[in-house]
Amino acid sequence: MKLIVGLGNPGSKYLMTRHNAGFIMIDNYLHQRKEKLLYKERFLGEIGIFKDRKEDYIILKPSTYMNASGDAIKKVMNYYDIDVSDILVFVDDIYIDFGYLRLREKGSHGGQNGLRHIIDRLNTNLFKRVRIGISAPHKMPLDKYVLSDFKSSEIEMLKDLMIQTEKIIEMFVDGEPFVDIMTTFNKKKTEAHCTNRNLLL
Repeated sequence: MKLIVGLGNPGSKYLMTRHNAGFIMIDNYLHQRKEKLLYKERFLGEIGIFKDRKEDYIILKPSTYMNASGDAIKKVMNYYDIDVSDILVFVDDIYIDFGYLRLREKGSHGGQNGLRHIIDRLNTNLFKRVRIGISAPHKMPLDKYVLSDFKSSEIEMLKDLMIQTEKIIEMFVDGEPFVDIMTTFNKKKTEAHCTNRNLLL
């Protein structure tokens, strides 16, 4: 069973903030499939189990706030006996330009506190992740910047990221080799354009 995780902060005031890029991508994926997650206290987050052609998979949005994301992931892993190699985490990254995704099979936290906590709780960095570029702040303190909303001028590019992450999830769930998924999406940059798809935004 695979586990797909979006990182972010719970609550309406954080809904469209840069730090919630992981949540936003997961929310759109669910929106396209007319599916919802349910909050489960035992898992410290919103969770759903879905069926694919080949196997079931789990989607999780921790409700612990970003800096304690690993607690929810560990509870789900232990309960469903999920191997770390079957985890895919979506997370924002200030060191990647907005409009880019960077997929990795393992790696350090790179200063991202959600990843830092996951690595600490799982005692390994050998989990797959999609780092969503939000760019670094220029004139704003970092803590305020990551908790600021995406600008209206960035929404179209955010929609393109949504389309890409939908495909990444589909390929991951279908069991495509992650190296092939990385090859496909690490080269791409979003191009802002209008779309007729009924995206979340």
